[in-house]
Amino acid sequence: MKLAQFRSQWQAAEHQATADGWSPASYLYVLAEQEHQQRHQARLRRLLHEAHLPVPKTLADYDWAALPDLDRHQIEQLAHDTGWVDRAENLLLFGPSGVGKTHLAAGICRSLIALDRPARFFSATTLVQELQRAKADYALAKALTKLDRYALLVIDDIGYVRKDEAETSVLFELVMHRYERRSLLVTSNQPFSEWENVFSTSAMTVAAVDRLVDHSTIIQINGESYRRKRARRTDRPVAG
Repeated sequence: MKLAQFRSQWQAAEHQATADGWSPASYLYVLAEQEHQQRHQARLRRLLHEAHLPVPKTLADYDWAALPDLDRHQIEQLAHDTGWVDRAENLLLFGPSGVGKTHLAAGICRSLIALDRPARFFSATTLVQELQRAKADYALAKALTKLDRYALLVIDDIGYVRKDEAETSVLFELVMHRYERRSLLVTSNQPFSEWENVFSTSAMTVAAVDRLVDHSTIIQINGESYRRKRARRTDRPVAG
């Protein structure tokens, strides 16, 4: 057994045990608890590294004041309650570009990882490219199964996937594969009514949407792009 914390801390714990009159059982308990905490923190660091989050931001960094209609309590509840992930439910975030959907998705991921739930963040185009490569190597089923290790899989900006059968077929198979088995968090700047621009056929669109919506929470984010607001604030008239 690898007991790194035992090896590094047993002397300090022994001195404290002698000074405070601990029983042998208390001494061993303290060492075991230190070992457990060290391993737990190491696991969380590994999960965070493997998640490949695009921004080092948390929900606390989000500009909630800019979107007063957004239900902060609901989103924070989703970030700190693992129940929906444990039940393999989905979360769908809709809204125009620039309102912080990626920030929210990354913040939710970070919070769930802190609660020991493995998560993986993908842009939709990156994920589709990886699955396409697996399919070309006759290894798509293996790739989908490998993604099962993540309780939550984020597909960011699904609307940017091109309407191409080679692309959308692997995305469709992913949605089918994870249905009622593992959770998906999908962000989109297109409503469902425009998802026929994503999937190659109407039948594929209906089937994918049906499975994503079933057992899901849908949040619509309304507001103006942060980038547009920032551009207006920094705009200066040109001197004549």
